[in-house]
Amino acid sequence: MRLAGWVLLCSVAALGACGEKPQVMGTKKATESSWQGTDNGYAAPGWKAGDAKSWETQINTRAREGQNEYQRTTGAGS
Repeated sequence: MRLAGWVLLCSVAALGACGEKPQVMGTKKATESSWQGTDNGYAAPGWKAGDAKSWETQINTRAREGQNEYQRTTGAGS
C-alpha cells in the first residue's frame, strides 16, 4: 500500500510540469530590429525611435559610462 502511494505521488509530481504555459517576454517579434522603437515610456532621453545610428550611440554611451563597473568603482576615466 505504501509503494502504491509513493508511485501515485511521484507520477502526479512528474506530470505537474506538463501543464506549464510557455513564458515569453514582451510582444517584440523576432523580425523587428532593436532600434525600431518602443511603445513604453522608458526610452532614454535623446534617442529617436527608428533611427539606427541614434540607437547605436545610446548603446555605446550606456556601455561606456553607465555599465562600466571598473570605471564606476575606481573613478577611472573621470
